[in-house]
Amino acid sequence: MPITLDAIPLSPVATAARPFAGMTVLVVEDSRFASEAVRLLCLKSGARIRRADSLRAARRHLSVYAPSVAIIDLGLPDGSGVELIVDLNAATNRIPVILATSGDDRQFAAAMEAGADGTLSKPIESLAVFQNAVLNILPPDDRPAGLRLVSNELVEPDPVALRDDLAHIADVLTTCDDDQTIDYVGQFLTGVARSAHDEPLETAADALVARRSAGGPIRSELARIAGLLQDRIERCAAI
Repeated sequence: MPITLDAIPLSPVATAARPFAGMTVLVVEDSRFASEAVRLLCLKSGARIRRADSLRAARRHLSVYAPSVAIIDLGLPDGSGVELIVDLNAATNRIPVILATSGDDRQFAAAMEAGADGTLSKPIESLAVFQNAVLNILPPDDRPAGLRLVSNELVEPDPVALRDDLAHIADVLTTCDDDQTIDYVGQFLTGVARSAHDEPLETAADALVARRSAGGPIRSELARIAGLLQDRIERCAAI
């Protein structure tokens, strides 16, 4: 999917209600459901958002535009987000805020070592947590002056985006015949399940990741995941 720019009316000056006014956030995320949550959070915070769904798309974007914030998922279809964090941290004109995100918090140590300024655990749905993660890293001169409104609001992404994610990974499973693809399925599903608060699916994804790490057979884990995906896709279609 190409990078898209949301047409969001911006105030040129950050305010207590819209602390990210005038900023552009690059979200490097292959999950439509997760990126839709960040889009809503950016919208409520006053920021523009651009999305890249792969390392290649992110680098294409960065060759043209300079975002204020980069939020980088660590499990992408063409590699690890850690690779991109290393490059961004070493850039001459470094992006002010580089955040790593994942459904597996164990990956954050590598991201911080690579140069990330902070992390965001999935699900990313709290306006206060999202804003604090960025504002705590921004240089003081770039933060809105005065008191800031702290909201307990949680965003709810469009369920159609979740259905699209489930259908995508179900398609990937039909041709899942190499280790790299299986690892990607585990990472993707862990993040999507956590974002959707789907405990059975998260448990199944975790079991796949654990079995892969242990080097054991994974046929039963893949079959279980396929059944859970089919059930959820059918339920989404019925709504």
